[in-house]
Amino acid sequence: MHNILRIGTGYWASRALMSAIELDVFTHLGSGAQDFSSLTEDLGLHPRGARDFLDALVALGLLTRDGDRYANARESRVFLDRTKPLFVGGSFAMAVPRLWPAWARLTDALRTGRPQFPGASESGDVFEGLYADPDLRDRFLQSMTGASTVTARQLGRAFPWRDHRTFVDLGPGQGVVPVQLARAHPHLRGTGFDLPAVRGPFESYVAEQGLAERLRFCSGDFFADPLPTADVLIMGHVLHDWDLDQKKDLIGRAYAALAEGGCLLVYEALIDDERQHSALGLLMSLNMLVDTHGGFNFTAADCVSWIAEAGFSSWRVEPLVPPDSLVVAVK
Repeated sequence: MHNILRIGTGYWASRALMSAIELDVFTHLGSGAQDFSSLTEDLGLHPRGARDFLDALVALGLLTRDGDRYANARESRVFLDRTKPLFVGGSFAMAVPRLWPAWARLTDALRTGRPQFPGASESGDVFEGLYADPDLRDRFLQSMTGASTVTARQLGRAFPWRDHRTFVDLGPGQGVVPVQLARAHPHLRGTGFDLPAVRGPFESYVAEQGLAERLRFCSGDFFADPLPTADVLIMGHVLHDWDLDQKKDLIGRAYAALAEGGCLLVYEALIDDERQHSALGLLMSLNMLVDTHGGFNFTAADCVSWIAEAGFSSWRVEPLVPPDSLVVAVK
């Protein structure tokens, strides 16, 4: 029964975390512990819910409390303070305006197979709709940065970059993966390939990191334009957005763009091959159901079959950072 109640009320904890991020609780406590009165005053909290809210964050393991003084828990210090390099709170930037309304209609999506995000019936292209509104675009790109920062750092360690000199990140968002790779490997030169609406956010983010000389942006459409060539092509959290034919098309386009010996890197929250244990991967697939027109998540075996079909000569699958795994394919 406890597990059922925990799952059924899971959105309570989720919303408490998102409100804490919206209120900048963790960033505010980044400079040190603070007593209840001054903290609630600084955050602008009404006294009716303030203590329950902060103590709920303590019970969830996100804050600690010593008497009347609150402080960030260890993980919150590292991952939820906006001033820290591994801040992942941005990954929830799309939750309130888009994903919560869509998930509220999951039953409809299961009955119809159609996306349920606001305005879905008028939108034929998910990204065209996202990028038409600059605020929604920026929220989405921030969420991709938050979801990929830790994975991007590990990607810099998990692949033999010393053997390669150039890479293209397909769908780079703000550019967190190119930035982390360029920081870790000074010999690398990289390109972000995405729709024209992403150029401004990408170039601003890269410039802020002092890497504009080594990282550039190339405008294009995955499905209409040839992919840029490089030693390594990266598809991170990209394939899950598309239907089966589009997935195979993208992998085929990557194969065509690579020279012999070139590599395609795919990382996703893969579903286990038995489809029994990877709850997050399976829930991600349901997220694609409510948020895209044909996307779905997949297993490592699925991905390998598409890679083999495209003509790649060898491949391997390895864990990256939970929940992400990495598939490396060599032409």
